[in-house]
Amino acid sequence: MTEAPHAPETPAATRRYGALIPVAIFGALATLLYLALFWGDPSDIPTALQDKPVPEFSLPAIDGFDGAPGFGADDLRTGVPTIVNVWASWCVPCRAEHPLLMQLAARDDVRLVGINYKDAPENARRFLGTLGNPFAAVGADRSGWTAIDWGVYGVPETFIVDGAGHIRFKHVGPIAPEQIESIILPALDAAKTPLPAVGDGPETAPAAG
Repeated sequence: MTEAPHAPETPAATRRYGALIPVAIFGALATLLYLALFWGDPSDIPTALQDKPVPEFSLPAIDGFDGAPGFGADDLRTGVPTIVNVWASWCVPCRAEHPLLMQLAARDDVRLVGINYKDAPENARRFLGTLGNPFAAVGADRSGWTAIDWGVYGVPETFIVDGAGHIRFKHVGPIAPEQIESIILPALDAAKTPLPAVGDGPETAPAAG
C-alpha cells in the first residue's frame, strides 16, 4: 500500500515571521492610538456644518422650569454671536464643566444658551437648581433629534454661532479652564466678523479702452 506523501515542513524562518505578524499589527494599532491621544487636540473635531447655517429647529423650555425660555434657530440670528452648549444632567463631564459656564455667563460680552439633551425634566431642573443656571435660554431636546441635526457626537459639546446664525466653531467634550482664554473667547471674538458672502472676492478692474 502506498503511503500518503508527507506535507513539506515549514521552514523555521517562515514560522518565526508568521508569529511576528500579530505583534506588528498590535504595534501599529498602538502607535495610531498614541497619536490620536497625544498628537493634536482631541477636542478639535471639525463639524460638517462649519460656516453653514444652524439647522432649523424649535425647542420648548424644560418642562416646569421657569428660569429660562426655550429657543430656536431664529433666536440665533439676532446679530450677536452665541455660545450653544449641549448638556445633560446624567453627564458627569457636564457637571465638571458647569462652573466654567457660570463664569462665562457672568461676562457682559457673552451670550450663552443650552440644549438639554435626552433628559428627564425633573433631573434637568434639579441640575440647574443645584449648580446654577448660566443660560439665557434652554431648549429641551427630549428626543435627541435636534442634537443629531447639529452633528453632536455626545455631551457635552459646545458650538459658537455668529450673529447671522452660522456655526463657526465646535468643541467636543468638557471645556477645560485654560481653554476659556485660549480657545473659546478667541473663537467667539472671531465670530463677530461676518463670513464673506458666496461669490465675494476682489473686483476685476475694467479693461482700459
